[in-house]
Amino acid sequence: MALGEDHFMYFEGSEEIDKLVCGGITSFKQLDDKARKVFRELAISCIRQNCLAYDKTGVVTGHLMFWDEGNKSGSAVYIQSDLDTYTHIIYLDVPPEEIVKRRLVDPGRDRSHVSVAHVRRWMEAEKQMLRDLCYRNNILFCSVSPDMIPKGVENLLHDFSKHDERHNLSNALSTLDSIPAIQSGTLKRMIVLDADGTLTSQDTGALFWKIFSPLLGYADGDWSKTPARIVFESPLGYSYNAFRQVTLLHEERLRDNQYDFVCREVASSVTMDEEFVTLLRRIAEQNHVAAVVVTGGLALIWKYVLEMQGLLDKVSVIGGGRISDGFVVTPEVKEALVDHLKNRYGLVVWAFGDSPLDLKMLCKADKAFVVVGDEATRSQSMDRALKQAIETGGLKAEQCLRPCFVTPRLNKEILPEVKLLDPTFVDSLLSDGTKLNVISAEKLNPEAVKILMTPMRNANVQGPRLREAHGDVGWYLAKTFLPTLIGVEQIDIPHPQGHNTTGYQLRREDKILIVALMRGGEPMAFGVNDACQRAMFVHAKQPSDLPDDLLKDTVAIILVDSVVNSGATILSFLEHIRSIKKDAPVVVLTGVIQEECASRGRLTPALTKHRNVQFITLRISKNKYKGTGATDTGNRLFNTLHLP
Repeated sequence: MALGEDHFMYFEGSEEIDKLVCGGITSFKQLDDKARKVFRELAISCIRQNCLAYDKTGVVTGHLMFWDEGNKSGSAVYIQSDLDTYTHIIYLDVPPEEIVKRRLVDPGRDRSHVSVAHVRRWMEAEKQMLRDLCYRNNILFCSVSPDMIPKGVENLLHDFSKHDERHNLSNALSTLDSIPAIQSGTLKRMIVLDADGTLTSQDTGALFWKIFSPLLGYADGDWSKTPARIVFESPLGYSYNAFRQVTLLHEERLRDNQYDFVCREVASSVTMDEEFVTLLRRIAEQNHVAAVVVTGGLALIWKYVLEMQGLLDKVSVIGGGRISDGFVVTPEVKEALVDHLKNRYGLVVWAFGDSPLDLKMLCKADKAFVVVGDEATRSQSMDRALKQAIETGGLKAEQCLRPCFVTPRLNKEILPEVKLLDPTFVDSLLSDGTKLNVISAEKLNPEAVKILMTPMRNANVQGPRLREAHGDVGWYLAKTFLPTLIGVEQIDIPHPQGHNTTGYQLRREDKILIVALMRGGEPMAFGVNDACQRAMFVHAKQPSDLPDDLLKDTVAIILVDSVVNSGATILSFLEHIRSIKKDAPVVVLTGVIQEECASRGRLTPALTKHRNVQFITLRISKNKYKGTGATDTGNRLFNTLHLP
């Protein structure tokens, strides 16, 4: 046999029964149904045990049903043990005319004549029954046409014998590793994007089946119930086997050239979101930022879509669609790819997705963005899944509305809105690591900052009044910016009219740690604590003042200091925190940050290497002066002006 016997064992179902029954298959046919079932179970058990004993893949030939012409229906001969044992079923879809011809010239058995029409009904009934059985019993099914026999069947068997979830993930990671931008060694940030529903409002899968289905002989109809949709709505769900099953549907009738044709046709009808196109073109101009489209759909469609936009050379695509692709993209694969980018290559990962299938990926990313489309086309199950991911899965995300006038997901308190082409957002996304991620209140609300900064800069203000001013700044910065950075959650609160109503607080506020960097950061930290009163509070003069157990019990850490000059103090605390808490959000909140520290300072690269760190400041100062005595902020805060 072409497959050889090193890795495969071969069985013919009726021959295995013939070996077990005294009198062989002839005697077996005379037994009642109960006795036949016993021998069928024994036969499949022997096959299974042989394969396990020799660690080989078993290839079994057999029948599903017998159907005498004239009867209304056939008689199925499978048992539950068959369904519990088989992992894949290949149906040899030989033309009925050929089967009738073979029956007539069969030298081994005198067969009765059957009509072509009856054989056709028989075969269609078998294929439908097998699809239903396979989908309900986690078995992969593929019907193969004559032009796939024998070479195509051999290729399928080779693939089936080695392909499992571990092999699938390994192939997907290898594809990711081969992306030129990753191999360049200059990359610092990767933008990971889902495709359908994110980069376009269209469903490329439905478009594919609309062209593909006539080639399979399916009639036009409701494209929400394509063969692929039937798979995903079956007990297979969105599992590894479900995506593999859809791949086998593609293999059944479309040869490579036909598949290419259909994918090109679909791509030509896809309209990408113009703002995403603009953003991807900006990314394509960078050496330190790259983008990859990770799709559970057909990779070839998206390669052609990006090619039409002139982006394929700069934006990679990871996806499946054919056995030859080597893998399928499940929600778990998306999650693993993001994790690989972060931990293998140390990249900062921003992820964009639109559906529940993207939530694992979004949870794993350093920054997550939910793309919200029109209510008529977007995922109807996303709101509930998204709410659960935020409340129990630790997801901290923002939403971008596409187009901008659509109804938001949940609400903008829980899921803040970001605009794709907002200059601040684009600058942050394209940051090359020579600048800190800094939010300056002075740029966003300069008039309020003028009022807040006045007592802080007034030489006549010191002691309690100055501490109060620092507290006001801490409260303002915390109330203004922390809800977006950390997220909010709903809580029940008593209404003045006597009933309960909905209120909001920072997400898991009791697990947030405020660190007052002593001594200058304490007054501002108290203001932060006033803004989020359930948060934990600790004084720290040096990193060792933060106990490991305390850090492990947090969901976010807020480092508060009155002034950040070189960033040396912040860096020492970050290194300690990251040794204990690898990915927890860290917010550095300060009244003033020195401009050189924020951009291209000596310590800036060391500060930016730490992921998920955000600086918030009242203002950025160009003044490099470091105060002493009466000009030192700490001395002014605590009336120790005589100290050096």
